[in-house]
Amino acid sequence: MKQYMVIETFKPGCKDAAYERFHKQGRMLPDGLRYIDSWLEKDGDRCFQLMETGNAKLFDQWIEGWKDLVKFEVIALGEKPLG
Repeated sequence: MKQYMVIETFKPGCKDAAYERFHKQGRMLPDGLRYIDSWLEKDGDRCFQLMETGNAKLFDQWIEGWKDLVKFEVIALGEKPLG
């Protein structure tokens, strides 16, 4: 399984709608895409999510359900540094 950092930026005026959808429907992750942890930027306009999958194409399916409210950047992570 490969890990990814997903940077979500709420579109202008869409943060409340995104949270409402999340509370009603959850993350809406397809099978095979696993959420690990997340952090919000101080002002709350961006969310950083650590996720993993063996099939990066699953991100396309997941993003489809949120792209009206959120912009996404998906970054494949390399190995952890030693120490």
